[in-house]
Amino acid sequence: MSTLTGITDILDFWFGAAADSNTVAARQSALWWSKDSAIDADIKARFATTMEAASNNQLDDWADTPDGMLALILLFDQFPRNSYRNTAQAFAFDELARQCCHLGLALGFDQQLSLLQRVFFYLPLEHSEDPDDQDHAVHLLNTLASTATKQDPTVKALFDNFANYGRRHQHIIARFGRFPHRNAILARPSTAEEVAFLQEPGSSF
Repeated sequence: MSTLTGITDILDFWFGAAADSNTVAARQSALWWSKDSAIDADIKARFATTMEAASNNQLDDWADTPDGMLALILLFDQFPRNSYRNTAQAFAFDELARQCCHLGLALGFDQQLSLLQRVFFYLPLEHSEDPDDQDHAVHLLNTLASTATKQDPTVKALFDNFANYGRRHQHIIARFGRFPHRNAILARPSTAEEVAFLQEPGSSF
């Protein structure tokens, strides 16, 4: 069983040492985006106890600061997708992540984080099957891409890519009202159109 971890432990693990956005993204990309059973097992071993504590309202005081809110979002949105990959439990914390994101946005916490941290702050909305959340996510990611590029033109491709992924998620929800690639995991019957869509490249995330 993993031990309880702190806010700094979570953020240091996910983002690593401070550097420019391109360097951090290149260094951390395997951790963030790969489907690797060793990485999944490591995240579960490190953070399962903390995920459980957070979901049981034992870490509610973390929501009082931008860093703490981001750590909660990672615990509810990112880490379950690794720890419980290909099971319904991977999405069991999504509503908590969404609530943290909305509250953090209302408090302006995202504006106090680094550009890359803000990407992950917004991902619960990109992962939501609510069309309004999808619209909000695309707006936030488009704005972030514009802001980042104005600050440093060398990061344009990186942040444009994040915004593009947001639009791809939005288009799927606009078309189907849900993410078809979750259907089998969540025991939801797929329509014929969804079955055909799932044969297309890039239909799953």
